[in-house]
Amino acid sequence: MSRLLHDAAGPYVPPVPAHERTVVAADGARIHVEVHGREDAPAVVLAHGWCCSTAFWAAQIRALAADHRVIAYDQRGHGRSPANPACGTEALADDLEAVLAATLAPGEQAVIAGHSMGGMTVMAAATRPRVRAHAAAVLLCSTGSSRLVASSTVVPLGEGRVRTWLTRRILGSRAPLGPVTPLARRILKYGTLGPGSAPHMVEACARIVHACPRGVRHAWSQVLDLLDLDQGVRELRMPVEVVVGTADRLTPPVQARALAAALPNCVGLTELPGVGHMTPVEAPDLVTGKIRALAAAHLPAGRTEDTDRTDRTEGADRTEGAGRVGRARTTETAEIAVHAEESA
Repeated sequence: MSRLLHDAAGPYVPPVPAHERTVVAADGARIHVEVHGREDAPAVVLAHGWCCSTAFWAAQIRALAADHRVIAYDQRGHGRSPANPACGTEALADDLEAVLAATLAPGEQAVIAGHSMGGMTVMAAATRPRVRAHAAAVLLCSTGSSRLVASSTVVPLGEGRVRTWLTRRILGSRAPLGPVTPLARRILKYGTLGPGSAPHMVEACARIVHACPRGVRHAWSQVLDLLDLDQGVRELRMPVEVVVGTADRLTPPVQARALAAALPNCVGLTELPGVGHMTPVEAPDLVTGKIRALAAAHLPAGRTEDTDRTDRTEGADRTEGAGRVGRARTTETAEIAVHAEESA
């Protein structure tokens, strides 16, 4: 279990959900789902990355639940979703499709935010009609669609076969991570966070990542090694925004730029100076703001008993219209300041 129960307060302590449920995917995999916020509010779905859990989105859940219905789930084998022999992009897509079907009304739309492997989940499900019907807009954080190992800069060598070989051995290691020690924090910070990330950010990420079973970590590393979702990127026709840290060693900015160039309806690419791979933890307010802005632009303000039926039937038309008029691409660079009180 990866919830940070040793802490009593702070932005990265997972809030208590309004309710929890288990969703069964097409192959029988059991997926743990949490729902936060008001039932009649605009919906947001959060998909976490490799070795993480719903706890990774704690800051976004806490902020968004005040005026959104926030749905977060543990990828199979992660958090409180039991491990399953089936590992692959189709399994990721199956799980997302099952979560959307179980938590959203027919025709109801949501903003889907995916970090790292969570973003790859959205790409893997891009051709599925039921997923497309539910996705009003998408936020892709710190992710890529192919050549993940070759482009990673975790090993400080020039690009080439030697670096790729070493990176593959490191990321695919079966070795246990062990307890969260000062050395473990330093290693995790180097590989996954920006150099200026505050100690409490490193601690939160370490607790979550170290809770992932090593068998699950290894199995999914093999999937990421062989990943090729370039076609899925071209099928994401709803508005999509991309966020990446300039110090991201696992999915460097070159990956985000390739996504922005290939997406049919990219509405923004944000590169965060000095931020690493863990963007929702390192830049919580900015990521939350991006999700909130996408929801404001592409979702109805809320659902009531009288208007629910109309919202469900018109949702698909609204998304199609947004796709036709929202072709303008923008690129922005955001400065992230770490306030002194955050690192206290």
